[in-house]
Amino acid sequence: MEIAETSRPAGARPAVEPRNPDWRRMVERGFAEAPFVHENGIRLDACVPGRVESSVELTPHHLQNTGVPHAGLMATLADHSSGAAAISLTAPGEIILTAEFKISLLRAVVAKKLHCRAEVVRPGSQLCFVEASVEAETADGERKLVARASVTLAVLGADHHAARSAAGRR
Repeated sequence: MEIAETSRPAGARPAVEPRNPDWRRMVERGFAEAPFVHENGIRLDACVPGRVESSVELTPHHLQNTGVPHAGLMATLADHSSGAAAISLTAPGEIILTAEFKISLLRAVVAKKLHCRAEVVRPGSQLCFVEASVEAETADGERKLVARASVTLAVLGADHHAARSAAGRR
């Protein structure tokens, strides 16, 4: 499930050192325990600190009435993968929440599967900026870029999470 360094595209950023030794478990848990993500069949394919690859096999409930993947599914795939890439670089006890999300839907493609690659552009102590690409895999195995997302995520410390939990709020 690790992305080989040889799979890094030209111009990609160098690997970043994680601040949490348990970063991989955090990423895997985020995919396994998020009900909406799980129910839509989104799965983690590979990860290294600061970069995540995920995918979803398309079924009829993922499609628009025109037979192309629903934009909401592409947005969810990009957003969740971006959050996973960001959480891989946080310190123990920190959590990530999307603060701003922009997606550009580039084309509609009849596909059998969607693939997403999310990469942290700038990790920060309060905000993290991530870019994600979504590709549609056609029946003949060709991949076509269908969406690009820019995601700003808030980094919340353990004290914020503990205070909200103690107050009975999520």
